Amino acid sequence: MSAVRRRSRCSSRPRPRASSPATIRWRSPVPDDVPLLEARGLVKHYRSGSLPVGGRRRATVKAVDGVDLTLRRGSTLGLVGESGCGKSTLTRLLMALDRPTAGTVLVEGQDLLALPSAELRRRRRDIQLVMQDPYTSLDPRMTALEIVREPLDIHRDLMPKQERAPWARELLHMVGLDPGHAHRHPHQFSGGQRQRIGIARALALRPKILVCDEPVSALDVSVQAQVINLFKELQREFGLAYVFIAHDLAVVRHVADEVAVMYLGRIVEHGDRDTVYSRPAHPYTRALLSAVPDPDPSHRGATGRIVLQGDPPSPTRPPSGCAFHTRCWKSQERCGTERPVPTAPTTDGRRQVSCHFPEN
Repeated sequence: MSAVRRRSRCSSRPRPRASSPATIRWRSPVPDDVPLLEARGLVKHYRSGSLPVGGRRRATVKAVDGVDLTLRRGSTLGLVGESGCGKSTLTRLLMALDRPTAGTVLVEGQDLLALPSAELRRRRRDIQLVMQDPYTSLDPRMTALEIVREPLDIHRDLMPKQERAPWARELLHMVGLDPGHAHRHPHQFSGGQRQRIGIARALALRPKILVCDEPVSALDVSVQAQVINLFKELQREFGLAYVFIAHDLAVVRHVADEVAVMYLGRIVEHGDRDTVYSRPAHPYTRALLSAVPDPDPSHRGATGRIVLQGDPPSPTRPPSGCAFHTRCWKSQERCGTERPVPTAPTTDGRRQVSCHFPEN
C-alpha cells in the first residue's frame, strides 16, 4: 500500500486538539526572502593517517573544496554524485557536526559556526538527519516509542514531559505506522517501517530542514515509492525543506526542485530540476544522465550512453584546473591549468555550471 493511501486511511480518525503539538505548523518569524539554509565557500580538508610514514608528510584529503549552496523554504535540493565525491562530508558540515576548514553555514541568516555551544545546540533542532540504513540507525534495545521520544527527552525545554509520549505516538501515526505497535522493538518491523520510525524521530523536534542521506537506497523498489510519497506529503503538510542525497537520479528527479551535481568535492552544475535533466550543460552531468537505465526496450542504444574513461582521481591529489578534465572528452589545455568559475550559460539564468566549455 502506498504511503499516500495509508495516510488517507489514517486521516479518518479524529483530528488532535488545538493544543496538540501535531497541529503546530512550524514556521519561522524570519522573512521568506532570507534563505533557509546557505553554504558559502565551504572547504573541508582532512589529514590522512595518524602518523607520517618514512619521514613523508601526511597527505591532505580535500573532501569538500569550495561549495556554495542555497536552500529555499519548502523546497528540495537534490545532491548527486559518485561515491567518495564528498556528499556525506558536506552533510556533516551543513548540520554543523564538523567544523569546516573554511567557509560558513547560515540558517535563516545566522552563522552556525559563530554561535556559542548552548545556542548551537538549540539551533541544531532546525536541521535533522534521516539516515541511510534503517537497520543500523535504530537502537535495538529501545521501542519505537522510546526512539521517537528520545530527542524530546534530550531537549527537555521544548515540550513538557507529559506531552512527549502523545506527540511521539502522533508522529508514528503521521508516518503511516500503527501507534498500537509503539512498544515493539526495531527487529519486529520491516525495513520500510524502520525507515518510517527514523523519519518520525527526525520530526520530533519540529525541524525546518531534513537532511536525507540516501534515505531509500537500502529499501526495495516498491517500498522506495511509498517512502518517497511520504516525504512529499510531509513537505506539503509542514512546509519542510529537504537536502536529498541520492545515487539514483530517477529518485532525485521525482523529489527535487533543484539539483546540485558534485564531483571530487566541488559542485560542477546546479540548477532547477527540469533544466538540468533536459539540457545538462556540464560533461559530467551528461555522463551521469546517460547512465540512467531506460525501461523501454525500444530506446536502448538510442540515448548515446557516455562511458567515462578511468577512475575518479584521488581526493588527496586532485588535478589542477578543472577537477574533471582528466576524464572529460572535451578537455583542452586551459582545463588543466585554470579552475572554472561558476557561470550561467543560458539566458534563463536558472543554473550555474563550472565548465570552460559548457553545452548550450
